[in-house]
Amino acid sequence: GTLPAAMFSRNNVSMWSVLKKCIGMELSKITMPVIFNEPLSFLQRLTEYMEHTYLIQKASASQDSIHRMKCVAAFAVSAVASQWERTGKPFNPLLGETYELLREDLGFRWVSEQVSHHPPVSAFHAEGIKSDFMFHGSIYPKLKFWGKSVEAEPRGIITLELPLHNEAYTWTNPTLEGYILDKSKKKICALYGKWTECLYSVDPATFDAHRKSDTKRSEKDRKGSTQSNNADEEPDEMPPPEAETVQVIAGSELIWRISPRPDNSRKYYAFTSFALQLNELDAEMEQVLPQTDCRLRPDIRTLENGDIDAASAEKNRLEEKQRTARKHRSKSDEEWKIRWFHQGPNPYTGAPDWLYTGGYWDRNYSHLPDIY
Repeated sequence: GTLPAAMFSRNNVSMWSVLKKCIGMELSKITMPVIFNEPLSFLQRLTEYMEHTYLIQKASASQDSIHRMKCVAAFAVSAVASQWERTGKPFNPLLGETYELLREDLGFRWVSEQVSHHPPVSAFHAEGIKSDFMFHGSIYPKLKFWGKSVEAEPRGIITLELPLHNEAYTWTNPTLEGYILDKSKKKICALYGKWTECLYSVDPATFDAHRKSDTKRSEKDRKGSTQSNNADEEPDEMPPPEAETVQVIAGSELIWRISPRPDNSRKYYAFTSFALQLNELDAEMEQVLPQTDCRLRPDIRTLENGDIDAASAEKNRLEEKQRTARKHRSKSDEEWKIRWFHQGPNPYTGAPDWLYTGGYWDRNYSHLPDIY
């Protein structure tokens, strides 16, 4: 897959002049020049969770509860892997913007809506076409800029339901080493890996032994090289980032490995093959999509087509249109109507969440706002 136009080099833009004001600041509050964007909305970026739907299907098909949990852990981690080397910032969704993805080949359908603008909150709901799972959540992205990279730390609550097993899993953001515990908090298995590459599982005793011998070895190396004999020195808990590949512990089982990026990925915003397809729009889709779908959003489309000036003008126009509409509502006491989701407690944790109201796939879109 490709996009209509390759990305622009950002080298000749004085990024520093724009960004020295922003170090460590929250990016959703800053209007960024469009050259720092990738041609996707955050709603589309969120959909990249679904690239590895096969892991959910594997979990649903398994009769072994520990194996199910391993697959779910891999799914939670795999979602973050597509961010690797993606320096472009997705477009902030406009209030009321929606995105759907129907992939019969991968066995799911997904709908999301921007349900709040300040703070920005995106709600999503996906279901297996064979009713084998439901995956839903609401995300409040915190994007921060740190010199060379944009750190996206999605906050929110994510729920995966496997109706065949009457199970639900909830998580916030995954960290990359952990244990699966039983009810008495006893470690059943250890998970380890590198979030951009793979996830393995192994029994906890082997994992802990490996960690100890690793720590001893690195201490010996350090003492050898720096003559450090400080007994209070803490052993390194985490391997250094330069340790490129994951050291596979004997007896481990590979649960997930990333699919390679397409060869031309660097030219196209470091997109995965899955991301390259997210903004595709064919004649058939045009007949059924609601007018609020990201694929119809003009600033993203013009950036994808390689016209930076037009994209910039469109982005400003849309943001201005959104501000005007907000002012108008506050004057007239008119309430913004959220279409496809409603606020409510998460059914498993009780935490405040956004839940799917239903009805989106009935394709009756006569009541939708004009946001573009």
